[in-house]
Amino acid sequence: MINRYSREEIKRIWDLGVKFDYYLKVELAVCEAYCALGIIPLEALDEIKKKASFSVKRIDEIEREVKHDVIAFLTAVNESIGPENSKYMHMGLTSSDVIDTAFALQIKDSSKIILDDLNTLISVIKHMAFKYKNTVCIGRSHGMHAEVMTFGFKLLNWLDELERAKKSFEFALEEISTGQISGPVGTYSNLPVEVEEIACKKLGLKPAKISTQIITRDRHAKFMSELALIASLIEKYATEIRHLARTEVREVEEGFGKNQKGSSAMPHKKNPVLCENLCGLARVVRSSMLTAFENINLWHERDISHSSAERIIFPDSLILADFMLHRFKNVMENLVVHEDVMLKNVKLYGGIVYSQKVLLKLVEEKGFTREDAYKIVQKHALEALNGGDFRKGLENENILTESELNECFNIEDYINNIGKIFERFV
Repeated sequence: MINRYSREEIKRIWDLGVKFDYYLKVELAVCEAYCALGIIPLEALDEIKKKASFSVKRIDEIEREVKHDVIAFLTAVNESIGPENSKYMHMGLTSSDVIDTAFALQIKDSSKIILDDLNTLISVIKHMAFKYKNTVCIGRSHGMHAEVMTFGFKLLNWLDELERAKKSFEFALEEISTGQISGPVGTYSNLPVEVEEIACKKLGLKPAKISTQIITRDRHAKFMSELALIASLIEKYATEIRHLARTEVREVEEGFGKNQKGSSAMPHKKNPVLCENLCGLARVVRSSMLTAFENINLWHERDISHSSAERIIFPDSLILADFMLHRFKNVMENLVVHEDVMLKNVKLYGGIVYSQKVLLKLVEEKGFTREDAYKIVQKHALEALNGGDFRKGLENENILTESELNECFNIEDYINNIGKIFERFV
């Protein structure tokens, strides 16, 4: 079962009413900053914090008339705190001070969930990598059999990628956890610089070093690119599972429920539907990355062409990333690993995957030139692919003794350094 809690929590963060909660949190932090500077009386601040409220219904009513969501929000809040206190609300600010700072809080809170998801998946992959550390399988290049490796080694590569993706995501999150309280065009023309510093500290954000009328969107593009990278890695792993689950390979398969059915027409089918689903969703998250990069280009100190797009791409991509991480964790936890089939596939065609060992043996111990040795080994390998047997073909050459062939066909030689690689991840 997919854990739906975190997905619902991210959805809640981007709910319209909760968005206005974030707006109010920013406005109150600014009021607290003004109070710390002696500009708003403490009694007034206490009353504002006690009374400040709104209803989405009332905001909608006002917005239908004024055609501006922040003004509608402020009007609704000011109705709750009264005319004496409303003069302190939004002093010296512009709408984007509230919008962009609240936006950073929404992204930051959503990202805490994404990081939890990443940590959980990393833990699952690491456990499985060590579990299958010595499970022999075939490595492939160009989709073809290459040389012997282990399934745990394959998973260890995934672990390395995910750990690096997490670090990159944390860096992007730090960059986007930035607020601004700098007024129109960012010059602090109607408020003290200290207000931004105090308010951002209260909100757990760092103040922007410089802003225009908005926080410039290179930060957001970087963040979205890291989210797209996470989705793309999941797609890579899901694609690998799909390949390994093919009928003629069948080294792994998705968990299959007792009453699950794979096809309306073919009862034998056990399709990798979860992984296929993940591959499709990765495309959606990557498409949001393109939009985020296009949002960097705004007119002069600001326009709002980015705003409408961001209201879609950020909640959707964060919810999708959370869903994908949960789904892939479930895929891995329920993955069926056919170790016997993996070993069987290594031995296909009489062990053609040992060809390099034979090649080196002929060159280093039998005096063949590399070119001549290559021709002999390739001849028997290609014949094996066409219905022959690689080892038997070599035996018929009478160049290598049975003992020497056993040395070439020794699986342990291929995996005796795996442990040293795993030590790097202990």
